[in-house]
Amino acid sequence: MTSFLTKSAPIALTAALAISPMLAPTVAFAVPAGGYADLVETVAPAVVFIEVTSAVQAISDLPDNMPEALRRQFKQNTPQEAPHAGLGSGFIISSDGRIVTNHHVVFGAQNVEVTLADGTKYDADLIGSDAATDIALLSIKADVDLPFVSFGTSEQMRVGDEVVAVGNPFGLSSTVTSGIISAKARDINAGPYDEFIQTDAAINRGNSGGPLFNNAGDVIGVNTAIISPGGGSVGIGFAVPSDVVREVVADLSDDGTVTRGWLGVSIRPMSDEVAEVLGFDSSKGAVVEAVSKDSPADTAGLEKGDIILDFDGTQIEALRDLTRAVAAKEPEDKAKVTILRRGKEMFLDVTIGTLAPQKT
Repeated sequence: MTSFLTKSAPIALTAALAISPMLAPTVAFAVPAGGYADLVETVAPAVVFIEVTSAVQAISDLPDNMPEALRRQFKQNTPQEAPHAGLGSGFIISSDGRIVTNHHVVFGAQNVEVTLADGTKYDADLIGSDAATDIALLSIKADVDLPFVSFGTSEQMRVGDEVVAVGNPFGLSSTVTSGIISAKARDINAGPYDEFIQTDAAINRGNSGGPLFNNAGDVIGVNTAIISPGGGSVGIGFAVPSDVVREVVADLSDDGTVTRGWLGVSIRPMSDEVAEVLGFDSSKGAVVEAVSKDSPADTAGLEKGDIILDFDGTQIEALRDLTRAVAAKEPEDKAKVTILRRGKEMFLDVTIGTLAPQKT
């Protein structure tokens, strides 16, 4: 579980006294009568406990001014690699044993062991992993059909909707917590495709890779990160939306990798001063700082200083809008780009390239 050191201010919630006499309930996401016991009994068998063994290389870069005798002693007494154990969560998405978890849970693993809710253990194989979205896909072989859960549509979830998290915090298997969606589309600077669901359901270390359910029992997120000054839950957790996870898992299922589009530009936000000069109410678009030689952007005629306002129908309000829009394209796709160049609006056609796999 990734943690971030930050401070959060308390927010006071007050009830509105003047309300409409007719307030239709949201049936699909209403809190179940009597609690979540029926829901948990249905979905918990598909949530798994993941134990990882990996090798961590010892520090090899020693200071240049270290005395030679001390250097030799340090190398003699320091093992070249030592086993490291890690814990996480995951969930089964097919009866034949495909399992979703976080990339950071299994990254660098030599052995991955999966324990089902009934205590049965299996060695798992890594089908593929995507560092950019922190999603990994595993596989186990069982002699029986396994219980599994399905993805819901995260886009349909609203701030305030009830959610349930199931996982293995601190190794405590099958732990259930509940809460609400606190915010959507959160960018926490964890990667280029940040669009996290924020929840106040208690999420701790070991919940990484576990599912976040709606009240229909559908997975609408994969618990991935927390803000935790002290290492425990403070009610601010983040999940990768299921709409993103579903696409990544489908891509990983094909060949173990994720293919993304590539444009070939370095970008920065528009400054408030430039926005004011151009007559915009606020800064928008992506300012091109550099164009990679022989890249799709170079071939299309993009230049340093151009301001990208629209990419194939997606308005660029923030930098991540362009990053996601380009990544969503397949290599060799055609796209129309709207730019401002020295105050004049222009349209360029670009053929998308292939983004090199992210190094981790």
